[in-house]
Amino acid sequence: MSTHRLPSPAGPERIAHLRDALLAAAFTADGLLDLLGAPAYAALARSETVPALRATRGDGPLETLVRLFLLQRPVAYGRAAAALPVEDCLADGWLVRDGDEVRATVDVRPYGGPQGEDWWIVSDLGCAVGGAGGIGGPGGVDRSGLVLGVGGASTTLAGLTVRAPVGRALDLGTGSGIQALHAARHAASVTATDTNPRALRIARLTLALSGAAEPDLREGSLFEPVAGEAYDLIVSNPPFVISPPSSERDRLVYRDGGMSGDDLCRTLVQRSAGHLTDGGWCQLLANWQHVEGEDWRERIASWVPSGCDAWIVQREVQDITQYAELWLRDAGAHLAGPAEYAARYDAWLEEFEARKTRAVGFGWITLRKSGADRPSVIAEEWPHPVEQPLGEAVVAHFERQDFLRTHDDAALLAARFRLADEVVQEQVGLPGAEDPEHVVLRQSRGMRRATKVDTVGAGFAGVCDGTLSAGRILDAIAQLLGEDPVVLRDRTPDSIRLLVEQGFLRPVDEPVDGWGDEPGAGATGSVDGRGE
Repeated sequence: MSTHRLPSPAGPERIAHLRDALLAAAFTADGLLDLLGAPAYAALARSETVPALRATRGDGPLETLVRLFLLQRPVAYGRAAAALPVEDCLADGWLVRDGDEVRATVDVRPYGGPQGEDWWIVSDLGCAVGGAGGIGGPGGVDRSGLVLGVGGASTTLAGLTVRAPVGRALDLGTGSGIQALHAARHAASVTATDTNPRALRIARLTLALSGAAEPDLREGSLFEPVAGEAYDLIVSNPPFVISPPSSERDRLVYRDGGMSGDDLCRTLVQRSAGHLTDGGWCQLLANWQHVEGEDWRERIASWVPSGCDAWIVQREVQDITQYAELWLRDAGAHLAGPAEYAARYDAWLEEFEARKTRAVGFGWITLRKSGADRPSVIAEEWPHPVEQPLGEAVVAHFERQDFLRTHDDAALLAARFRLADEVVQEQVGLPGAEDPEHVVLRQSRGMRRATKVDTVGAGFAGVCDGTLSAGRILDAIAQLLGEDPVVLRDRTPDSIRLLVEQGFLRPVDEPVDGWGDEPGAGATGSVDGRGE
């Protein structure tokens, strides 16, 4: 692999001077948006540079930095000196000089932290995610080892990661260091691994430039660099692309894991439990095969190691032709000529056919080492918009599973619940009709779920304010509807479980002694909760 020059992580003082210059020029996420405007800013995220070039025709420090580090255009030495400590940047390798001009050696991209922090993500030139021409990269660098910058996958994983304070965190396959940077906010120590030594060097630059403590950087595959060690949090945006076997020359390290099919993701999931502390979390993005004759949910659920709860969410499915085309374009294969492109396309379809793969799913997997005898493993498809960040919603999901696992039907009816604050009720029916055809409960936060409920379910949810037990509410509903309360109690717990599981109802911590323990108890109370 080429040793194309990368900046060296200079001493803290020199890095601080560079960071101060970036801040002084407003070379931040907010500053870029102000300078470029929303359309050009969005185009830049897609690696379309023309709108940004037009917006940076001035000679101010911010325009200079955008042209240097994002548009990767050379600028006059004097212009660079007005924006940066240019001699330090030349000495440390952030810039190189060519006559009267200087140019950047790496992409430095402003990135807003979760609490408004101004961070910068370092990556290889020409390797921002989303360009139409495929991955490029600087001259003299082996293309297989290029390190990408910020993309949708990176921000998705960062948004869904649990952010509780932890002792030790592991970013497995760190790339440009985005996940390690986030983890540094709430972990006492961060270990970052990668098979690509170039990625480790770039991750060090990302954290140093962003003012974070240097992580423990280790080279190696999967869990090999951390053998025998355990972590409170493991995050990974691994090279999950399901691609046909390729030569080492053609393999792109950032996306091709070097294993057959989805074996890399399966291996990562299966081995994670051995590196988690009790109660620890493992969160990763993954691709998985939809194999002919197999239910994808059962297939992926079978990966989950014993002693771990899991939540597997499939966000998107592509048929094998769409999938092959996506990643062939990513590699720039469509620019190699019709015959070469057709041959590579055929190789992808041949591999899928051999593995009986009919489609590929993309999503996230969250594991929690609970040690439960009856672990909760839920695999579901949810392609709809969600609210980011989702970390708190992830924690709440597993807390609800803990509650349901320890409450049989009798305990469920004795418990009290509160309708989640973000839930609204919609009634759907013909105009003028006396009764709706159906009632929908809809969340405006988190996963933004919606579910149909019947009259009993709607009435039950509407009354849940934490004061009455579930059993007592059902007894009151039975009285209003003229139903047998025993029958209603027998047929309703499954519906209550679903509403709790999906977050529409939240258990109230303390049970109310004697409420709802006997069929018919409290049947004289009113369904709106104003009885007694």
